[in-house]
Amino acid sequence: MPLRLEQLPDRTPVRMNLSVDPDLASALSDYAEIYRQTYGVEEKPEALIPAMLESFLGSDAGFKRARKALQASTKG
Repeated sequence: MPLRLEQLPDRTPVRMNLSVDPDLASALSDYAEIYRQTYGVEEKPEALIPAMLESFLGSDAGFKRARKALQASTKG
């Protein structure tokens, strides 16, 4: 019997190492502090970066179009 819900995609996190310059590291630390002041929850910058990147990529219309074209060209 087929299910309405398709099989979930792989959701295994992929670990990546990232080096940033000192100014960006400072800005990320400041962001984490402002986040703490705003929401009353302390999060390390490392925990916030994935959500920040997802938000950035999700709001970049040019990237979305180019990625869709890239994926279409690699399938064909």
